Amino acid sequence: MRRSRATAALAAALATQLLLSGCSSDSGDGESSPSPSASDEGSADASPSGAAAPAKGDAEVVETLTKDLEAPWGLAELGDGDLLVTERDSGKVLRVDGESGEKTEAGTVPGVAAAGEGGLLGVAVPPGDDRSVYVYFTTASDNRIARLVYDPKKDEGNQLGAPDTVLKGIPKGTTHNGGRIAFGPDKMLYAGTGEGGRGDEAQDRESLGGKILRMTPDGEPPGQGNPEADSVVYSWGHRNVQGFDWDSEKRLWASEFGQDDWDELNLVRPGKNYGWPEVEGKADERGYVDPIEQWKPSEASPSGLAVAEGSVWMAGLRGERLWRIPLDGTKAAAEPQSFFKGKYGRLRTVAPTGKDGLWLVTSETDSRGTPSKGDDRILRLKVR
Repeated sequence: MRRSRATAALAAALATQLLLSGCSSDSGDGESSPSPSASDEGSADASPSGAAAPAKGDAEVVETLTKDLEAPWGLAELGDGDLLVTERDSGKVLRVDGESGEKTEAGTVPGVAAAGEGGLLGVAVPPGDDRSVYVYFTTASDNRIARLVYDPKKDEGNQLGAPDTVLKGIPKGTTHNGGRIAFGPDKMLYAGTGEGGRGDEAQDRESLGGKILRMTPDGEPPGQGNPEADSVVYSWGHRNVQGFDWDSEKRLWASEFGQDDWDELNLVRPGKNYGWPEVEGKADERGYVDPIEQWKPSEASPSGLAVAEGSVWMAGLRGERLWRIPLDGTKAAAEPQSFFKGKYGRLRTVAPTGKDGLWLVTSETDSRGTPSKGDDRILRLKVR
């Protein structure tokens, strides 16, 4: 585990920060570490509201909605239950019928420069507005977020308007491009970024890399709720955030790629430092927030994340499994469980699909998997 050598300058800066406030293949296998105790900057006590999730749950694949996708990455559900899905390498946005699984091509995002882990990544649709589609993608010079007008009445393949850049200048790299975007309960646009393989970016408050960002739908600082009124930076010290979601109390949970030691599940609060590259995993060091749970990268390498049925559900790439972390307020209620270990290969995205349901997207065609006939797939899950 890495240990920090906090400088006097960093300590002073931190002191002045304002807190603005199928069936399962295995279960409860105990591969993760125990929940941490609270530290100076770590997890708070459990919330008094709501009951803790049961220690044991279940996940069942009830349907393969569609298959034969090429390096799928992001997923957003439209108001009628259909899905928009991005393909990382082709730059295409597909519409998938939520009942039949039929695929149609909405269009291709211009300017996508796919290489390594970069390409067309996250996709988000504002609440109540299926005509606006937001995408996070890698260009020749950076990662950026753009908004496109979506008109499904136009000819297939030509349904997306020209991209209107919302935010640019997010560091890019062969690895660690982040990419998840979503609208929060506050109707703000959130983005998880990576540090592009340059760890110092994560601690640089002026950089957009290694951060969770919060902005208006137009890409502007929201004025309130962020640590600094004129900045879109919400939290920092992240290595590569690729999944996040909110629980019923509007608390933000995020998955975090580790390096050699620990992958993380973090409870994210504005103005907090999550440690990278000074610490990795539970360090119990003043000034850095410890994760709620941690895993060896071989067991997780997490990507997408969703909250459903009182638990966090986290997709694992290298780990090739779906993790369930039952919640008790701001803590884990019990040891995490894993499902589908090795059954569907690498798992990229998990997203809610209404009461007791999840979408699960596989990632065997991303150049790191061993695809079989039909890969990649979108699976519909029932969970509890």
